[in-house]
Amino acid sequence: MSRKSIRVLLADDHAAIRQGLRMILSAETDLEVVGEAADGNTAVQMSQQLEPDVLLMDIRMPGMDGVEATRRITEFGTAKVLILTTFDLDDYVLAALRAGASGFLLKSASAEELLNGIRKVNSGHSVLATEVTEVVIRNMRAAASASVHPKTEPDLGELTERELEVLKAVGAGWTNQQAARRLGIAETTVKTHVSRIFSKLGLVSRVQAAIFCLENGISTKPGRDQSDSI
Repeated sequence: MSRKSIRVLLADDHAAIRQGLRMILSAETDLEVVGEAADGNTAVQMSQQLEPDVLLMDIRMPGMDGVEATRRITEFGTAKVLILTTFDLDDYVLAALRAGASGFLLKSASAEELLNGIRKVNSGHSVLATEVTEVVIRNMRAAASASVHPKTEPDLGELTERELEVLKAVGAGWTNQQAARRLGIAETTVKTHVSRIFSKLGLVSRVQAAIFCLENGISTKPGRDQSDSI
């Protein structure tokens, strides 16, 4: 029995870039390009019609940009979004991740990095280019040094004590396996908690959960942390 292909939708206003991406992806037996969009509005419409697994999204496009398109697509839950752009400015990075993107790669990424990124995002993991990780870390340090406090208290009342521990683990960048080992629970239990946390807080990706922790002053040091490093 053959493995189900990962359905990918391309969203970029440059036809040559879409063609190049299609050529790279079509050479892989586990990837299938199901459509192309030249602007954000079309990307949103096609994501609902075609129901791709992953949408490769550019940032700057005519009409609706990639950030707003990402927000709408993740709200609908029609696809996971992997940003692929030439822009690594702080505002673009954070806006896209806040909008629910599961990853952020630059167009300078190698074909191998792109293919691995698509597969990881489809599997529920987050992917960040090195330059993007530096942006996130820089903003985290700035927030910490400025002692930034949230404007409103986050609504954590619906989270159980264990779910809050798992949220902190996700915010710290732990994988489900690491969280299970360090919190002393089964990996399947961690997955269940993550799903419930996302549902209760309206989150759609692990990166978005990490940003939620950062912006709401939630410590990312679960109580049962071990001495081994990530």
